[in-house]
Amino acid sequence: MHRKKLLRIAIAVFAALFTGYAVFVYFLVSACLVPSFMDRLNAFEDITAKCYSEQMQTADIKENRSQLLSGTQEWLEKVERKKIQVRTADGYLLTAAEFPTETGGAGSTDSTGTTESTESAGDKWALLLHGYTGWKEEMYQFACWYHQQGYSVLVPDLRCQGESEGDFIGMGWTDHYDCELWIAHILEQAPEAQIVLHGQSMGAATALLMAGSPEASEHIKAVVSDSAYTSGYEMFGDKITEWFHLPAAPFVDSACVMLRLRGGYNLRDASPLRAVAASGIPTLFIHGDEDRMIDVNMSYELFEAAACEKELFIVEGAGHAQAQDKAPDAYYGRISEFLRRYL
Repeated sequence: MHRKKLLRIAIAVFAALFTGYAVFVYFLVSACLVPSFMDRLNAFEDITAKCYSEQMQTADIKENRSQLLSGTQEWLEKVERKKIQVRTADGYLLTAAEFPTETGGAGSTDSTGTTESTESAGDKWALLLHGYTGWKEEMYQFACWYHQQGYSVLVPDLRCQGESEGDFIGMGWTDHYDCELWIAHILEQAPEAQIVLHGQSMGAATALLMAGSPEASEHIKAVVSDSAYTSGYEMFGDKITEWFHLPAAPFVDSACVMLRLRGGYNLRDASPLRAVAASGIPTLFIHGDEDRMIDVNMSYELFEAAACEKELFIVEGAGHAQAQDKAPDAYYGRISEFLRRYL
């Protein structure tokens, strides 16, 4: 009887510990990937504040950013904008802003004074993808530049961010499927469209996953990957360590199991590093060498692993997703030169 009692106690203790651990992992997943839960924790405000504190705050970056945002605001006051919505197979309503461009015209002038032909404007499209806990408005400065180059532009809010519905931030994995709906929308407007994917951070990871997919559209002609990470699994582990001061093991693997049960996907699948090895779409990798959120070495790894035509542009003195603020002329000039070869 004594042994049976001890066994029952041991089983009860184990069950309590397992339940407690499962609840804690549930909390970790929710605190990092469920916006509705993150709102209750004020996590978005905390993430924004932390991101700002880790950015480079030099005078030239502040001045360049101010000028870029001012130019973007002037453009927004004049440009035609449409609200576009699509529904995913699992029932979520996704929202995007579309900035159409008319076919033809003598040309357009960018911020550096360079005039580009817009003879094929109706067939040139840019799909712009924001980062983790972001929203489409963050990408409007890029939309402004692409539109001035003669591109029609589509800028979505990724799943469960901004105006788009959803339960879990997909770290690029669910997003790269969702973005197939935006590609389909573009092709409805322009069946011969030539599309460039341009993403920052998680948006860049999404673009790379799209490019490396076996179902990648033949209409995607180029990718601009700005500040991408190599693995959603690795990024999640980094954030657990950074935000909760916990070791990545065993919590990341446990979170993957929990996320698979709750969200239907595995963080291990969100691997841009694996995707670029299968991609045949020309890709420009951009990263700031002072990035404290996603190490610049990740772009070096992605570049080395990429099987496609590729270029690497490292911007000295730029923090996370700050390359365009640190060196706007070089940034947009490099993109323009790259795209000219493929579109």
